[in-house]
Amino acid sequence: MVTRNELIKKYIEFFESKNHKFIPNESLIPKNDPTVLFTTAGMQPLVPFLIGQKHPMGKRLVGVQKCIRTGDIDEVGDSFHHTFFEMLGNWSLGDYFKKESIGYSFEFLTKILKISKEQLAVSVFAGDADAKKDNDSAQAWKELGVPEKRIAFLPKKNNWWGPAGLTGPCGPDTEIFYWKLKNKKAPEKFDPHDENWIEIWNNVLMEYTKNQDGKYIEASQKNIDTGMGVERTVAVLNNLEDNYLADMWKPIITKVEEISGKKYSENKKEMRIIADHVKAACFIISDGVIPGNSEHGYVLRRLIRRAVRYGKIIGLENFTPKISEPVFEIYRDYNLNKIRVIDELQKEEENFNRTLKKGLNIFRSLISNKKELSGKESFLLYQSYGFPIEMIEEECFNNKIKFDKNNFKKELKNHQELSKTAAAGKFKSGLIDNSVETTRLHTATHLLNEGLRVILKDSSISQKGSNITPERLRFDFNFPRKLTDAELKKIEEWVNDKIKENLQVVREEMPLEKALKSGAAAEFGAKYPSSVSVYTILDKKTPKGFASKEICTGPHVKKTGELGKFKIIKEESSSLGVRRIKATLE
Repeated sequence: MVTRNELIKKYIEFFESKNHKFIPNESLIPKNDPTVLFTTAGMQPLVPFLIGQKHPMGKRLVGVQKCIRTGDIDEVGDSFHHTFFEMLGNWSLGDYFKKESIGYSFEFLTKILKISKEQLAVSVFAGDADAKKDNDSAQAWKELGVPEKRIAFLPKKNNWWGPAGLTGPCGPDTEIFYWKLKNKKAPEKFDPHDENWIEIWNNVLMEYTKNQDGKYIEASQKNIDTGMGVERTVAVLNNLEDNYLADMWKPIITKVEEISGKKYSENKKEMRIIADHVKAACFIISDGVIPGNSEHGYVLRRLIRRAVRYGKIIGLENFTPKISEPVFEIYRDYNLNKIRVIDELQKEEENFNRTLKKGLNIFRSLISNKKELSGKESFLLYQSYGFPIEMIEEECFNNKIKFDKNNFKKELKNHQELSKTAAAGKFKSGLIDNSVETTRLHTATHLLNEGLRVILKDSSISQKGSNITPERLRFDFNFPRKLTDAELKKIEEWVNDKIKENLQVVREEMPLEKALKSGAAAEFGAKYPSSVSVYTILDKKTPKGFASKEICTGPHVKKTGELGKFKIIKEESSSLGVRRIKATLE
């Protein structure tokens, strides 16, 4: 059995032997990126470097990134969809390109993981009006011994990545497939529609940039961005048809069996959903999110409550903290905040149980003197009171009421389409925005961070979250109470004084230890590579010689005078012990 830890160790060590530097994983909550709620891919924290900024660790990087994808929560329950997953990746930032990247992938699979090349096939980009056919990748595969019949040329919908938004870096990709059947020889010719071929690795070849006119032009910096899912690869290597039988899932499933007294083989969907959602919730809570009614908190609440709903189907009550126990053991390397996780899971499950009781009262009032529960009424129970469809059906059956299931499904589909449309509108700008407006606001955030410490006379204040759009900044920080109007005015004045002084902003690269000793602020709990970039707003009038100094990836202005006038719009609570300030530049 190849384990999660073994796969990760082999991958990191292999690419380190190819002069790649290991980078620690980032938080699930993206820094200074308003376009996505969660980190969804290994490349996401590297976007500034993919578009030209120099990475302090160099041009060759390797790592494993924890990710959350919520677009297919409703698909979780089958053998391979997951909300939380880990993505192995190696990157070249303007260094090696197609031939080397493909060579490394092939070597790792065949030499390190000992996969026979007879079990491998690949797809490459077929070309279209926007970009040429990727003959270079196909030739690289042929030179490694992959037969021409095992190379499929596919269109953009299959073999192209990006841009993440309307503009930015993009390019073809080449995907690697594994023949999963052990008792049947792989066909001579690769058929990408044959489900026995499983994709295990994707090499994105960023050689284009899509501009404002919608044209694809050759990129000034060509990058490699690869991704290999840990869960899927471990399942493939161990010949498992079911991902939930792999070592990063099995202990959680076993725990569900133990406390429910039921067998996984007879309750697969329910137990998969419980295991997946509780695991994802553990990681999201550990990264500082608490259940709520908007954004990150809403997703977390939905995951916990969906787990509870399916737990009830198999007879579980007050169980989410117990299910979380194996998660801490499996992922010891992440050092999750166990106390916080268990506390939040318990509170949210208790809150949801109270909500369900209210929902039952609503259900009884809806069916009073009726013979049928309409689609709209049943959707109200589903959306507002957390009733799963199975529970609605059961209650209708027990009360001899007809359930309009078809119209319920129509209501659900309409809601999902509206949600997707809203999400697309919110996130259409892409993974990161390096516009002049956001760059100015990013620098203003550094001044605000220091201004809070100075005016409130509290050196322990640190960033707990940041969200910047071209219109405003949003900054979360630890503080036990609401700020007074007088305090907010003084903070605003302090920032504006530093802007008027037109202070110089300097970027340096240095070892992490040196950065911390120099007084550079770091985000509490964040993991940093051994070499980091530090942005300093110089101020010779102060004893320290600077107004602000932070470990940060940027971008920033050159002089504070470029910022304009800083204005605080609102100060409010974000969560327990965390305050939030919204501000603009005029």
